[in-house]
Amino acid sequence: MRITGLGHAGMFIETLGGSILCDPWVKSAFYGSWFPFPDNRRLDWERFGKADFLYVSHRHRDHFDPWLLETYVPKDIEVLLPDYPTDDLERDLRALGFNNITYTQSGEIIERGALRMMVTPLRAPSDGPIGDSSLSIDDGTASILNQNDSHPLDLEKLLSFSKPEAYFTQFSGAIWWPMVYDLPEDAKQNFARLKRDAQHKRAMYYIEKVDAPHVFPMAGPPMFLRDELFRYNGLGQQNDSIFTDQAEFISRMREEAPQYAGHVFIPGTVVTIENGEQTVEQTLYTDAEIDAIFTDKWGYLEEQRASRQAEIRAEEDSRAPVLPPAEMLAELKAWWEPLLRRGRIFRDGVGGPVRMTIGELDMVVDFPKAKLREYAGEECSYWFTIPADLVSTNIADHEIDWSNSIFLSMQFAAGRIGKFNEFIYTFMKCLSRDRLEYVENWYAEQSDVTEDVELGDWVVQRRCPHLRADLSKTGKIEDGVLTCSLHDWKWDLSTGKCLSTLGHPIRAHAKEDELHREASAPAAM
Repeated sequence: MRITGLGHAGMFIETLGGSILCDPWVKSAFYGSWFPFPDNRRLDWERFGKADFLYVSHRHRDHFDPWLLETYVPKDIEVLLPDYPTDDLERDLRALGFNNITYTQSGEIIERGALRMMVTPLRAPSDGPIGDSSLSIDDGTASILNQNDSHPLDLEKLLSFSKPEAYFTQFSGAIWWPMVYDLPEDAKQNFARLKRDAQHKRAMYYIEKVDAPHVFPMAGPPMFLRDELFRYNGLGQQNDSIFTDQAEFISRMREEAPQYAGHVFIPGTVVTIENGEQTVEQTLYTDAEIDAIFTDKWGYLEEQRASRQAEIRAEEDSRAPVLPPAEMLAELKAWWEPLLRRGRIFRDGVGGPVRMTIGELDMVVDFPKAKLREYAGEECSYWFTIPADLVSTNIADHEIDWSNSIFLSMQFAAGRIGKFNEFIYTFMKCLSRDRLEYVENWYAEQSDVTEDVELGDWVVQRRCPHLRADLSKTGKIEDGVLTCSLHDWKWDLSTGKCLSTLGHPIRAHAKEDELHREASAPAAM
């Protein structure tokens, strides 16, 4: 088996049963904000496009590049479609002319001669754009796991496919916190450090659970080449960003878990697995070039910024004309208010007005009343400032997932009083009736917390209130605070209160309280 790195999460897998093109991306994403790091434009895209199978893990535009797919990939290629609750990805692919679609099922093995494949989807509201997935491959000569951006809860089931010899997984940030938030610089630096540590711990959790001898960190970080975002590359010019690079991650992993061999996986990296042996070589960059990319990162990024300004300008020129404020408000009211009326859990979860300043339009989304209206001076716990051309373009395109467009672009500013509220951001990726109804039902089903588990001196509900991870495997308690290692959410066990966001309380009590209740209970007659 041979795996060639195509940049970011992209890879070209050659097996005894055919070749698989995974998540190819070359054009800028998220309104010209993200670029693959390092540059992957010199790859032989004509060759890689002529694969036997196409696998797009999810809709995020750093994984799904319409321009590349239209330009290089034959329309009759067999597409492995993850089993998602809504058909948005399928519609995107069919709109590009891809109709040879294999509908995969979670845990179902697809066989093509010697090749065995399994796509494992995730379907929670916070999984990518409501859906993320991983790809397991075995052709009899080797087995690999391309976990990508996904954070699976049931690793035992996933790993029952076969023991991976090579493990490809996300390790770096793919979020806008805390960079876009209105915070003092020292607070932003502290939050960025905490976020990087949480990302690292999550990556290490999976690395140790998968226990593959060779680890290939991928699916990040991106390059930010727009002038106003350039300072947020890597750890940030002021140490207030979250984008750990491959070399930094591998260095820390080597200290913490030397039993695993970590490899830099960038465009042109070729991994060959044969008879249990692995070789890694680089076919696009020289050793000196790779060294310069990581040791003189800011110099490399400056070169890239200079070379891609025309692409950035072309993206800006492609945006829709800015709508006048009254027309923009009318368009958003007609679109969002019917959704808000259906979104009871969202209305209750947000619980107040959210202010949005969009160019000259100053409005609030009044979640309790399911209304959009002009801002009237009321106090808001959450507020956003968003460029009017981005919103106008989303309206023109009827973009149903603003997380997959405006927010990941980082071309906005935000502020809040109090804790993070996931219901706001989840609503902004549910701007269609089928998405909203699916997520409403998903949240409603999370109330099933009937089973408990003992963790140290505490008895807690077995399933995490966030995404139902098994806390007997992902939970850790220190000083009465429970942390779920998958997303670093925390709870005060003495009160059950979530310390990471509003809502999501946990059921918990100390074991000594249980023993006291048992001792004081009346004896059976």
